Amino acid sequence: MAITSTRAAGHSIGQAAALSGVNAETIRYFERIGLIPRAGRMSNGRRTFGPEHLRRLAFIRQARELGFAQSDVRQLLGLADGAPGSCAKVKVIVDANMQAIRGKIARLRRLEEVLKAVSASCANGTRPDCPVIEALMHDAPAALSRGA
Repeated sequence: MAITSTRAAGHSIGQAAALSGVNAETIRYFERIGLIPRAGRMSNGRRTFGPEHLRRLAFIRQARELGFAQSDVRQLLGLADGAPGSCAKVKVIVDANMQAIRGKIARLRRLEEVLKAVSASCANGTRPDCPVIEALMHDAPAALSRGA
């Protein structure tokens, strides 16, 4: 197989996955939905990814790790291209994400309290019935809906 200039300048999907920390199938998905531009193709039809692909993949991975939804990532990528007033728009997206995370944290704290109460009722297995099983069947969902 002859090495083309595209091949010499780019990375295979496996290399792009290793370098970006994004799974190869996920890279294909991002390409399909337009989060990253279509990769160039070698003469054998295989994709080849350049530095801009790697930058966008790293951006997407980091944004997803910070909890941004895919729709937010798409908006952030558009704003990263330097639209006027983009910093203010980015702040709105970040603040909304922070609010969503605070809601998740509050829910996790409620879950922790319910689990503590359920665990404390266990008496280290000395009871003939299992209060944990009973709580999971009946009490825990009610406690969660009450916001315990």
